[in-house]
Amino acid sequence: MKSLDIVIVNWNSGRDLYYCLQSIIANISADYLIENVIVVDNASTDGSFKAAEAVKLPIYLIKNARNLGFAAACNQGARIGSADYILFLNPDIIIFPFSINKAINFLEKDDNKNIGIVGIQLINEKNEIIRTCARFPNLYYFMIKIMGLDRLLPGLFKSNTMNEWDHKGSRRVDQVIGAFFLVRRKLFDLLGGFDERFFVYYEEVDFSYRAYKLGLYSYYLSSARAFHKGGGSSEKIKDLRLYYNLESRILYSFKHFNFLSAILILFATVTIELLTRIGWALLNNRNDNLMITLKGFGLIWKNLWKLAKKIIILK
Repeated sequence: MKSLDIVIVNWNSGRDLYYCLQSIIANISADYLIENVIVVDNASTDGSFKAAEAVKLPIYLIKNARNLGFAAACNQGARIGSADYILFLNPDIIIFPFSINKAINFLEKDDNKNIGIVGIQLINEKNEIIRTCARFPNLYYFMIKIMGLDRLLPGLFKSNTMNEWDHKGSRRVDQVIGAFFLVRRKLFDLLGGFDERFFVYYEEVDFSYRAYKLGLYSYYLSSARAFHKGGGSSEKIKDLRLYYNLESRILYSFKHFNFLSAILILFATVTIELLTRIGWALLNNRNDNLMITLKGFGLIWKNLWKLAKKIIILK
């Protein structure tokens, strides 16, 4: 019987964590053993972590005194167990019955030994399939996003997110979303886990790309499904969400692109993208987006020296 550790990083998720844990109970199967459900609480203040104390699962609860970031908390949780598989799960996910079973059984097939990561089909509150898979980012895709061309002229300029594909069928892809991220333990150990220099965002992209370079690929399994609320606790801090997204994009560029391309991404992000986002907010009469943009980019400019030091360490 194969074994599974489930790692959930919680930060002020409210009742979402409780519903997520209940959906795990509904996925208990005789085909595999859940050894640990590890909930890593990143200094929540809403008491949401208490849901983990009352659920009938093999819970291991870690309460951090401060927010260590998503990548670091995932690694912290993964180190607790030793199961054959690790499922990294967002607390705003509700897994449909048998979905974990289907994903593990898929990886157990002899023909799929070159698959290291599995994601599943996610739906939203309207029962619509969410486009969650993506191509690995490169200079072209980042510049398209920075200039807003994927939003202005989506027919001509595709982003690295695979929006043109309906996600109704299963297929090998570059990257699956980290909300449901099933990984072989051997692969996780081989890669040394997530790169903790990414506080949040792009950590799963980086992980998937490093796995790809080793010849272990990502797969989107449409026959397994879950509900994904999306946004979650980060909806309350949209300016910080923007800041960390931009920071992680720049760090990813310096880690995986050549130096000149990374410098271009850095410069274009802090100048051109600022202007395109302001223009988009004004064009759509969205004062809320305008303020989020100004605050998020204000944090980038304020912390440029800290970002530079991270880049030096990264290289």
